[in-house]
Amino acid sequence: MPSESLRFETLEALKNSPKGKLKYSPDWLEKGEDILAGCVEVSSLSRLSGQILKRLSPRPLLKTRSLSSCVRDTSPEISRDLASAPISPRQISSPIHAEEDEQKAEGIPEEDSAVSPVASSPPAISVLSPRATQMAGCILMCEHKHKARAKAELSLRQEQQERLVASVSICESEQLKRYEELMELKQRQEQQSMRDMMEKGAQESLGRQEKLREEHRHRLKISNLRLREAEQQRLREAELERQRQVEGRERQRAINAIQEEVLQLNQLLQPRPSTHTDPALDHTPYITRGNQLCSQVSEVVPSSADGQFPSVEDLTVAERALQEMRSLVRNLQGEVAQAAERKRREQEEEEEKKKRHEELKAQQEEQKKTAALSAKEKPKREGLQTGADESTLKWYSVLQEAANQCAQAFDEISRAKDTQTKKLKMELQKAATTPVSQIANISGAPLKEAFEKIDKLLSSRPVTSAGKTVSTSQHPQGLEFVSYKLAEKFVKQGEEEVASNHSAAFPIAAVASGIWELHPKIGELILAHLHKKCPYAVPHYPPMERGTSVEDYQKILGYRVDDSKVEGQDSFLKRMSGMIRLYAAIIQMRWPYTGKQGPHPHGLNHGWRWLAQILNMEPLADITATILFDFLEVCGNALMKLYRGQFWKLILLIYEEYFPRIEAVTSTGQMGSVTRLKQFLETSLRTKQIPVPKSELGSAFFSS
Repeated sequence: MPSESLRFETLEALKNSPKGKLKYSPDWLEKGEDILAGCVEVSSLSRLSGQILKRLSPRPLLKTRSLSSCVRDTSPEISRDLASAPISPRQISSPIHAEEDEQKAEGIPEEDSAVSPVASSPPAISVLSPRATQMAGCILMCEHKHKARAKAELSLRQEQQERLVASVSICESEQLKRYEELMELKQRQEQQSMRDMMEKGAQESLGRQEKLREEHRHRLKISNLRLREAEQQRLREAELERQRQVEGRERQRAINAIQEEVLQLNQLLQPRPSTHTDPALDHTPYITRGNQLCSQVSEVVPSSADGQFPSVEDLTVAERALQEMRSLVRNLQGEVAQAAERKRREQEEEEEKKKRHEELKAQQEEQKKTAALSAKEKPKREGLQTGADESTLKWYSVLQEAANQCAQAFDEISRAKDTQTKKLKMELQKAATTPVSQIANISGAPLKEAFEKIDKLLSSRPVTSAGKTVSTSQHPQGLEFVSYKLAEKFVKQGEEEVASNHSAAFPIAAVASGIWELHPKIGELILAHLHKKCPYAVPHYPPMERGTSVEDYQKILGYRVDDSKVEGQDSFLKRMSGMIRLYAAIIQMRWPYTGKQGPHPHGLNHGWRWLAQILNMEPLADITATILFDFLEVCGNALMKLYRGQFWKLILLIYEEYFPRIEAVTSTGQMGSVTRLKQFLETSLRTKQIPVPKSELGSAFFSS
């Protein structure tokens, strides 16, 4: 109910009123004082009592006949006071009039004092206490005063705020004007500085233009002088070129005549039909050398096709080749005459042998048939031979003889039966082979350590191996034994280690070339072992001699034969590839720590000789393509840098003329190596570059 919700507010207002703060004293009765003496007043209703009673009444107000009647108080003292007190006309006036007068006094508009209970049926007034009612009215009037005061202060505050906003707006407009004036000033200053800068730039441009005109005049003078000098130089060079062309044409005509004569003489070197099948007369060395001489002459002739002329050195080479060709023809004619006489004697001896050895005759006839059949099957071209030339075979025989002599020199220690000598032999062999086995493509320090151990051993100095100290001076044949086994071990590393790991070729070759340079005998033994195990490193295609068994011949060719079982072709090619790669690495590697400045003991010139010999021999199926690819992949870059144009001529010769011959003798199942060689040649000719081998050792390797 409304009265219930306002009860506590009313009590709180009464409590805070001046009369609600009266103090109670228990001595009032003893002192004869009246407790309500200060509260005895004439009861009257406030002008706002109607509204207050309406809000405080818990039930609808009852209609009364007069709002000026007083409510009897329950207190007898108050009743007496009210009865005896005089009532003024204002106090008994109508509450409505009193309320209107109050509103007018307080400035409250009449609209705010609406809801007059007189206009409608007025409710009954219930007053608990006239004093309380008056107090509530005072409280309400006080609230209205405070609200009016707050409104006045708020309006004053608003006026002040409006004045402040107006002053700020005026200040801001003044500041904006000052800012615009400042910006105009800066703009004028910038325009002035820009005009000054443009004037200065114009003056500088004029100065630069004048300077450029002066420089142009100076350069024009210099250019005219240079043009005159260039014209004079051109005239001198034209005269020199004319003289060079005259001399070059003379040399060209001379070389053409020499080439014609060399080619005619080369035809005389070819076997005649009557002596073509004569085994006693071998034209192969003469044909090979004749072809080489023709190639030498032809190398200096094609240069004229590019508008060039042969030099004096080219003419000298051609004349020397002509003289040598004439000597070859004379020697061949002499040998032909000797061969005819020898053939006549051999025929007589053969007739006698046929009568005594019928079985030998059958074997010879069978061999002749086999040779004739192989000669028909081979796609042979004029100028190519089936074996190495005499000088190469002689060199091969000398190396094998030196290796055999070395083996015979330590025959005593190899056949020794006493325990001490056997023990010494084993220790020497370990000391020689262990450092070679430890060579790896890691860094230069282990490589140098292995080299020093081998060098000490070959220098007859003590070396520690497997915890024991050994020296070649402990036995008279110790040095020969160690040299032979060391060379054999190097070749075996190529046969096994390099064959399975191509990157091992260069570190092994570095140590081998260093030992070769300090101890030349080791190099000869390395070549002897290499040629024995891989005759294609000579190069040499050993023919099958009379009385040689198939197994022995396969061993000569390099195959491994165990209990009459020949190793497979893939294993054979793998071993040959490893040894060829090791040989190609040796001829280009130098040991960097020896300090010698001389030529390589077995340098790139031997690599060029090997290539030339291979190209002068009929290719073999599978093996020729394999060894050519391995050799060029390892050594091609070094040969290219050394021989340059001559090397590219050789590569072009291999691709255009020799490679078709390899394809002709290769079967379908053997095309793997041929394909690799073809791709290598095509890539090299297209890019005019042969890449450096991936496993080549650089300076950074030896410095680590």
